[in-house]
Amino acid sequence: MIESLLPYYRYFIAVHIVFVISWMAGLFYILSLFIYHTEANAKSEPEKSILLNQFVKMEATLWKIICAPAMVITVLAGVSMLTLNPDLLSADWMQVKLAFVVGLLVYHFICRNIVKQLKNKQFKLSSFQLRLWRELATIFMIAIVFVVILKSAINWIYGLIGIMGVAMAIMIAVKLYKNYRKKRGE
Repeated sequence: MIESLLPYYRYFIAVHIVFVISWMAGLFYILSLFIYHTEANAKSEPEKSILLNQFVKMEATLWKIICAPAMVITVLAGVSMLTLNPDLLSADWMQVKLAFVVGLLVYHFICRNIVKQLKNKQFKLSSFQLRLWRELATIFMIAIVFVVILKSAINWIYGLIGIMGVAMAIMIAVKLYKNYRKKRGE
């Protein structure tokens, strides 16, 4: 990296981190809205119509104002950092990080499709399935943070086992929560 560009590089890092946080917050929140939206579909009228209309508005606003812009700025800041420091592309950890980022982008666009489906009253996933889907964003986030922080010091086998352990723990927690809600009659 050219030393004269170092101050700009740090600005891009700061922007990247701020908008990754915004993007992840938006994804976590929109998945919660999807869950509540899906559960509202089981309500009786007029509550059902009122809730469904409100969730469509909330999801559209969240997507347009937070999720999509945060994703775009995150990607642009990341590309800018790689442009200023192209040597990063040859680092193994960066290639792994970028693979997870591609997975997160696919996740993002699948969520965009869910926004459209729910707007059109297409409920393809249950609230339980959406809870599991929401936790996939957590797994992407954990994997990306660990890869970036640990870089070449990471032992890939232990890292993979750790991510799978977190995924299993999340799935068990979601299942226990489902059983808890079922017992309470929700």
